[in-house]
Amino acid sequence: MFGIQYAKASPTTYLIQYRNGQPVREGAGLAFFYFAPSASLVSIPMESVDAPFMFTEVSADFQQVTVQGQITYRVSDPKLLASLMNFTLLANGVDYVSEDPTKLPQRVVNAVQVQLRAALQGQKLQDLLRESEGLVQSVREGLRRPDGLPSLGLELVSLAILAIKPTPDTARALEATIREQILKDADDALYLRRNAAIEQERAIKENELNTEIAVETKKRQIRETQMDAERAVLEKRLQIQAQEMQGKIAHEKENEALTELRAANARREADAKAYGMDALVRTVAGVDPKVLQALALGSAAPGAIIASAFQELAQNAGRIGELNISPDLLQQLTQSPVAAPRK
Repeated sequence: MFGIQYAKASPTTYLIQYRNGQPVREGAGLAFFYFAPSASLVSIPMESVDAPFMFTEVSADFQQVTVQGQITYRVSDPKLLASLMNFTLLANGVDYVSEDPTKLPQRVVNAVQVQLRAALQGQKLQDLLRESEGLVQSVREGLRRPDGLPSLGLELVSLAILAIKPTPDTARALEATIREQILKDADDALYLRRNAAIEQERAIKENELNTEIAVETKKRQIRETQMDAERAVLEKRLQIQAQEMQGKIAHEKENEALTELRAANARREADAKAYGMDALVRTVAGVDPKVLQALALGSAAPGAIIASAFQELAQNAGRIGELNISPDLLQQLTQSPVAAPRK
């Protein structure tokens, strides 16, 4: 009515009211009445926007690769963006007068492609497939430079590389190369495991041999110790035997000296007896034997005297006609032993 309209923006929409080419009101989430014939409204959405992308580029080793990902951005400087692109609303306050708002995601994707192409030209295909995070970091830094998204009044929220795929032929070739490398690694691992097993077995054998050597060394030491002990015992035994032999020799020497002394004494005693006997013989050489016999019987036992008497009787048996011996005398002679005559 009379050209007056009501405008209301959400909190995520930055609204600018221009009159005569000059901004008179601007901000996020504004609500106001305005005179439509003399005013123009610029509505810039401030919420984050997800823009998927998929490019086919060439790596540093001239291999075709397909990169798929997604970028998330938001408007950080709405006035700068409004000066670069047309976000003016129609008179109804809802639709845009141009298609620039729908072209903004494509411009962001183009900026991503420029940075991604520069990054891909400096890396080989295998490096890209192996380390995609480095590619993401390089593209993110390029987009955040002043000549990147900030030049459009935008701010990068996140960037994700979802897939990096080579051509089917290249993929098969890489798979074959990787497969062969994996098989080679498996063979190397098997060789290393066998070699380790051999080394372990050799170490075990060496330990067993060292143990046997140590055991034999201990046995030899034990034998040597036993032999030393036996040698010491034998030496002690020989010393004891030598001492016993010395004792026997000394004893025999003493016996020899004693025997010589006894022989000398016996010899002197025999000489003395021989001398006495010789003197006695010389003394009685002229004496009648009967006198000597009578002298000898004087100190003899009764039995010896009786025996001597019987001897005289026997010598004179031819002269004796009859001899009577009483039983008492005979009994006494048989009971009493005749003492041996003294020499």
